[in-house]
Amino acid sequence: MPRPTSRVLALLELLQSGGTRTVAELADRLQVDERTVRRYVGHLVDLDVPVESVRGRYGGYRLGRGYRLPPLMLGEDEALAVVLGLVSGRASGSLAPAGTAGETALAKIRRVLPRSLAARLDDVLGTVAVTGTGDSHPPPDGGVLLPLADAVRHRRPVAVGYSDRAGRRSDRVLHPHGIVVHAGRWYVAGADPAAGESRTLRLDRITSARTLPGSFDPPTPRDTAEDVVSRFATAGYRHEVTVHVDATLEHLRSRLPATLAVVTDSGTSAPDAAAQERWWRVEMRVEDLGWLPGVLAALDRPFSIERPARLRELVAALADRLAASAARPAAG
Repeated sequence: MPRPTSRVLALLELLQSGGTRTVAELADRLQVDERTVRRYVGHLVDLDVPVESVRGRYGGYRLGRGYRLPPLMLGEDEALAVVLGLVSGRASGSLAPAGTAGETALAKIRRVLPRSLAARLDDVLGTVAVTGTGDSHPPPDGGVLLPLADAVRHRRPVAVGYSDRAGRRSDRVLHPHGIVVHAGRWYVAGADPAAGESRTLRLDRITSARTLPGSFDPPTPRDTAEDVVSRFATAGYRHEVTVHVDATLEHLRSRLPATLAVVTDSGTSAPDAAAQERWWRVEMRVEDLGWLPGVLAALDRPFSIERPARLRELVAALADRLAASAARPAAG
């Protein structure tokens, strides 16, 4: 049963969240009667905490303006949530890069954590690679992320429960190589020993993660983040597209990111510096061809279509629509 002192501190925490709290609300949250709430408020006032009484229909209690909060106290779950929020914010681009307030806050929280939790967070921070920015997504569940980070750091197999994009659930064993945050989303990359294939799993689709006894041999050294990003461009979709574009590599990459397209030397021109215009082979896998003609037109560079034939028809239809629009008299 909670002691009165703990309930007084709980009352202070409720008031620190801001706004005016009614006596009835505070009594309900603290699971005491309204008379006891008033007594607890008296205890805070005796401790020189400026609690103000607000009269009227919507009255209650609130903290006085300008009151400086006591040192912040976080539980282990709260500290983990803050750290993951900072990492997610940096990954999505909503927080500025290293050297800013977010980084210093992360360092301060790390210093005051219990040794065991600090070591587990070090596993997370030491195994996460951030690439690209994008929409901000909620950070992963600590019950999933911490076992995965431990498995990556110590090369331990992990049993995961997973739901794919169609909602199909499965249980599998993974040899995780690294954790990547790309465009605000969290992924784990590793080997599936049962299938003999590499896997990239979204952490928000992992329902459970449990480290298993034993260990696995370290993988061939490689850039896990680059491996994950390139896999997005070669994922199994309905259409396989190959086009050849006369441009600089920089120009192509500014419009066709690595998550969308694999760009290689087309072999139709002599090797030269990437900054020089030349023919490049661009391979993409997409579910729908309808948006590609506009993307190719936006390149504003000569291109030829190798496959599929349907894409040629769609590009020709777009060209006809643009020509008809250009020839149409101005309205009015």
